[in-house]
Amino acid sequence: MANILIIEDEASIQRMIEYDLKQLDYTVELSSDGKDGYNKAKSDHYDVILLDLMLPSMNGLDICKKLRNRDVESYIIMLTALSDEYDIIKGFEAGADDYMTKPFSPRELTARIKAGLRRTQTFKKEDKISYQGLIIKPSSYEVFKNNEKIELTLKEFELLLYLVKNRGIALSRDQLLTNLWGFSYDGDSRIVDVHIFKLREKLDKDSTWLKTVRGIGYKIVKTD
Repeated sequence: MANILIIEDEASIQRMIEYDLKQLDYTVELSSDGKDGYNKAKSDHYDVILLDLMLPSMNGLDICKKLRNRDVESYIIMLTALSDEYDIIKGFEAGADDYMTKPFSPRELTARIKAGLRRTQTFKKEDKISYQGLIIKPSSYEVFKNNEKIELTLKEFELLLYLVKNRGIALSRDQLLTNLWGFSYDGDSRIVDVHIFKLREKLDKDSTWLKTVRGIGYKIVKTD
């Protein structure tokens, strides 16, 4: 079963999440301190990391950035009391895959964990996809351009793979939110825009194959 790390300094929330996850037979490890949580996260493999934003000694944004800079591929879900759209976008820019605002439903949290685990397991069953000079390897979450590895976060990788597999189709921001995040962000479609911008920056700033479809969303040009 999945190995999950909870980095959360509120004891009541930590205990609640730990209890619910152990009922699902997940292996759960705990940390109440930012530096301690970071050291655990970077030194072991966790399928999912539940990461509080406000922590002693190191905040969640810094932890997330450091983990992504080390190519840690765990599915990271931010847990925070900050609900402002700007704070949510900062979490995604730091490399988070998902975001939950406190107070949250334990059922919704476990549903999102399961959805994230399903997507990562699906990727592992795939082999290799070629598109516009890119080599996408779902089994290892790797993308290469001209034999050079391109570093993507898990959510950026998911977005690229989904767009490529649906090339030629104009996909709305709501469709992308539903299929990649598994739920609606109450109209906060800029989360998708942030990830598209970062994909363009990393893959090809002058790309003509990743198009914005005005009034709808995005699509990748079908070339075959």
